[in-house]
Amino acid sequence: MTVDADCKKIQLSFTERRAIVEKKATCPFIGAVVATGDLPVRNSITEPLASVDDVTHLGNSGGGDLGEVLKIFAKGNHARMFDDSGKPSALLPVGLFSLDFPGSQGSHPGHSGILQGNPAKRGSGRFSQSDFDRLVNYVTDGFIKQSDVAAFIAENLARDPDSKVNSKEAAKLVLQDISDVHSQGWDLVKEKLKSFFTNEPSTEQSDQKREFAETLTKVAGENNLVGAAGEFGLLFAFFANKPDAKTIDSEPTLTVADLTLMFKEKKLPKGWDTWEKTKIDWIKNTAQLLISAARAFDDIKNGNS
Repeated sequence: MTVDADCKKIQLSFTERRAIVEKKATCPFIGAVVATGDLPVRNSITEPLASVDDVTHLGNSGGGDLGEVLKIFAKGNHARMFDDSGKPSALLPVGLFSLDFPGSQGSHPGHSGILQGNPAKRGSGRFSQSDFDRLVNYVTDGFIKQSDVAAFIAENLARDPDSKVNSKEAAKLVLQDISDVHSQGWDLVKEKLKSFFTNEPSTEQSDQKREFAETLTKVAGENNLVGAAGEFGLLFAFFANKPDAKTIDSEPTLTVADLTLMFKEKKLPKGWDTWEKTKIDWIKNTAQLLISAARAFDDIKNGNS
């Protein structure tokens, strides 16, 4: 199928938009902004696409730069159109990404199961109350701490025999970053990832940079612990500067109300576009989740929990 680089927005009924969210756009943030119409759908109902610039703008709302992370996920994990066999193949035109998430490079074993079934099967999205309840079981007084989310990540990986986990390698890499941070500050981490977040300098280099993004995100695909930590890191980064954000035992938290709103009701909290959301909060939360989930995973495998 050929897609024009100037792919136009399409008009969708509530039912059509909801179907894309339920079956295809199986990310709590992307699903919500598609459901509300904040992220326009392009191309067609069967092959829904969206603009990388549009999703970057949404992520940067409130004066932050989290949209730069969303841009990398979009270009690295969802830059290919599915072929007749249901596999991602041909690159989409620069500036577009696919809203077909299950079956894409970003869909991996050991996922939570809340928003999709078989991660390798296109269109396998659905909401699972039982899997959502497993997450909510960690909640205390309406809040879930970061370490509890890490335990949930470890539980998901341990439940799936197809998950690929190298906890020691992942923890070692992040521990080195944390060590560097303690001695030199978060600016070092930002500098190390500078090329990861740079804007595309020219049309000529755009395909090359998109392939680089795919390579970077493939690393997460080859170690599902890294991929899962990065996904939940986005949630924590999204809520880090919410006006009523709360820490418990010095840990950031998520609320069951916000999780229910995004995962189940496909909505975003009121005022979500007014508070700052930053990529450095994603880096910090992903690193912290990764270390904690690696330990929890090893405990499960060693029979310590």
